[in-house]
Amino acid sequence: MDGKAKGHQDLRIRPHGLFVTLVMALLLLVPTVQSNAGSTDEEQLVEKAQHVIDSFMADPNLSWFHDNVKDSKAILIVPQLLKGAFLVGASGGSGVLVVRDQETSTWSGPAFYVLGSVSFGFQFGGQASEVVIIARTEGAVEKLFSSSFKLGGDASIAAGPFGAGVEGATSANLSADFLSFSRSKGVFAGISLEGAILKTSDDSNRVYYGKDVRPIDILVKKTVKNSHSAGLIEAVAKAAQ
Repeated sequence: MDGKAKGHQDLRIRPHGLFVTLVMALLLLVPTVQSNAGSTDEEQLVEKAQHVIDSFMADPNLSWFHDNVKDSKAILIVPQLLKGAFLVGASGGSGVLVVRDQETSTWSGPAFYVLGSVSFGFQFGGQASEVVIIARTEGAVEKLFSSSFKLGGDASIAAGPFGAGVEGATSANLSADFLSFSRSKGVFAGISLEGAILKTSDDSNRVYYGKDVRPIDILVKKTVKNSHSAGLIEAVAKAAQ
């Protein structure tokens, strides 16, 4: 391989390596909150996800979310998406996905995922946001079962309507496969998740369920269960009824 070809290869590799480095660095900075003595990080994440759903349902500015979450096929909850920027921006956070059974309307236990993205250009600052993404089509749900998936690739994603009086919104964004809702310190954040990577967290799924397990086994086949998930499942079912 000549020097020119090797240089081109390096350019293809570096952005991916930078993405991984930035996102992993952000995840390491996310503080661990000891909500219950002896509880695992995964159990705490599930508890935080339940709190986010309850908090979103109590927010009067999320009226469209309240009225339409009942039509969602799946819900991804990221209690803390940490975004940092200094010339190159990156965001990352751990979350859980629950899926509705289309025949029984019951909800699955949580599967664990990591959400991350990287952007280039002059920027400075940082923020931490609560993020909820609803999947509105069967095709969107199918994409979530893969080990790694790019939002906005084969399935579209848009920011969901926000603010009082948006119940009748007819924006073209509402035809998207995914709609995202985010808040930073209780205020709508409006983070763009176009191009973000959603990746399964095999280690967290193993810890939480006590064995190696794929997302489809948790979300569809339901071959594993954890009684700790009851509060989250109840909160989601109540929100989506």
